[in-house]
Amino acid sequence: MTYDFKSESEVKEFLQNLGIEYRFGCYSEKKPEVCHLLGDYLEAVKKDYEKARKLYKSNCGDYLEAVKKDYEKARKLYKSNCDDYKFGKSCLKFGTYALLGKAGVKEDYRTAYEYFKKGCEQDVMDSCFNQGLLMISSPDKCTVKPDLTQAMSLLARACEGGNANSCYYASGFYISGLKKENKDNNETVEYDLPKDMKLAFKYASKGCNMGNVYCCVNLSQMYSKGEGIGKNEELAKKYKDLALEMQKEAQEIGKTLTFQEGLS
Repeated sequence: MTYDFKSESEVKEFLQNLGIEYRFGCYSEKKPEVCHLLGDYLEAVKKDYEKARKLYKSNCGDYLEAVKKDYEKARKLYKSNCDDYKFGKSCLKFGTYALLGKAGVKEDYRTAYEYFKKGCEQDVMDSCFNQGLLMISSPDKCTVKPDLTQAMSLLARACEGGNANSCYYASGFYISGLKKENKDNNETVEYDLPKDMKLAFKYASKGCNMGNVYCCVNLSQMYSKGEGIGKNEELAKKYKDLALEMQKEAQEIGKTLTFQEGLS
């Protein structure tokens, strides 16, 4: 059946049928990917009429409304879909709820970390990025033992797996290095993570190729200064122009250049 989305009645029918399809796939066929879609559906689709018709009774006996923006039910689905079915994208979603204190979950970095870890174990690169960044930026809040080697390994893995933000952070950490806490107040600077401009260049290149404007800026500066790569003014200009073009395009479509929600 085809739908004319200019018709309000057919939009409602489409949304109702979509809800039925997702519920059947989740509760009857027990497909984790469909449970995740049902979570997205409950989270994103707003209830637009006073009484939603009851469409489907789940195996557990709980009635779900046809069209409802319901973060708490979505959160429960994401959690169970992660815990019961090991569906990594749902682990990422629940971890984000815990990180932000959203959908009836109190802000809890430890819980967020554990669910990002579960998502990473299922090869969800956004989860690997979040897990690695939390290990570096908030180990005390996560109550995890600081492990810089593992954290950088997670960022590198996420970068190689297509997460451009991980490339940017990995590049940035190697550009500046991560300093040890100076408890003696002396002038000697020691690093937990030494500066490494070659690795910084490597990750900036990968991130820029994936469309991360900040990585392109880093590349331009590296070529301009000859850091991590031979000095090349032509390539410095190329990547500067590319970054400006990307920024302009983002502004034209009303996008704000930010990092992953909650981890800026």
